[in-house]
Amino acid sequence: MLVTRSDDGYFPDMRFFNPRDDIAILQRKLPHWSQAGTVVFITWRTLDSMPRQVIDGWRADRNRWLNTLGIDPTREGWKTLLHEQSPELITEFHERFTTRWHNELDACHGACVLRRPDLAEIISKSLLHFDGHRYEMMDFVVMPNHLHFLATFPDKQSMLAQCESWKHFTATRINAALGQKGRFWQQDAFDHLVRHEAQFARLKDYIAGNPAQARLRPGEYVHRSHPASDPNRPR
Repeated sequence: MLVTRSDDGYFPDMRFFNPRDDIAILQRKLPHWSQAGTVVFITWRTLDSMPRQVIDGWRADRNRWLNTLGIDPTREGWKTLLHEQSPELITEFHERFTTRWHNELDACHGACVLRRPDLAEIISKSLLHFDGHRYEMMDFVVMPNHLHFLATFPDKQSMLAQCESWKHFTATRINAALGQKGRFWQQDAFDHLVRHEAQFARLKDYIAGNPAQARLRPGEYVHRSHPASDPNRPR
C-alpha cells in the first residue's frame, strides 16, 4: 500500500522495512531491494561522478572486509547475507563504506553540470511531476553530480520502472541542453529500504545537510523538504 497523506498533508502511516514481509530483490550490478509502500532512500550519480581509481580502491577494501565475514561479494545474494549479520556489523559496514562512498560524491568529481540551476530544475520538476499519483515524494536534494531522495512506491515493480523513466527523461533533456549525446547517469542506483523512524530522521537530516557537507553555495543545488515527512510534526 502506498503511503498517503492526510487532509492536512501529513504522512500519517509511513511504513518502514519489515523483514517478515514480501521482498523483491533484483540483481544488476548492484542488488536492488523493494517492498511495497516502504520508504526508500535512493541515490543516483552522473556517469563521470566517480574516477575509476576511486571506485577500484573502494571496491577492493569493501570486498576484503566482506570476505572476512565469509561473504563473497562477487556472488548474487551477498547483500542478503550482509543483512543477516549483527546490527553492529551492519553499522560498521555503512560507516566504513557507505559513508566513504558519499564523501567521494561530495568531493564533486567530474564536470558537475548539475550546478547549473536550469539543469537541476529539470530533475526537481521531474521528481515532482507524478507525486501523489505514481509515488509519494518526500525529501530530495540535487547536487552537482548526484542526487538523493526519500520516497515510497505502491508495489514491488514500480520503483525501478519509475527510476528508469526519470533517468531517461532527465538525461534526454539535459543532454539536449548541453548539446551532447550518450549516457548521462550511471546505470545503477544505490537504494536502501529505511528500517525505522530514527533512521528516516537521520536520512532527512543528511539530505538537508548535504550541500553544506560539500561546501556548496546557494544556487549550486536544489533542496526540497516536504513538511509532511517530518516525524516530529505534531499529529
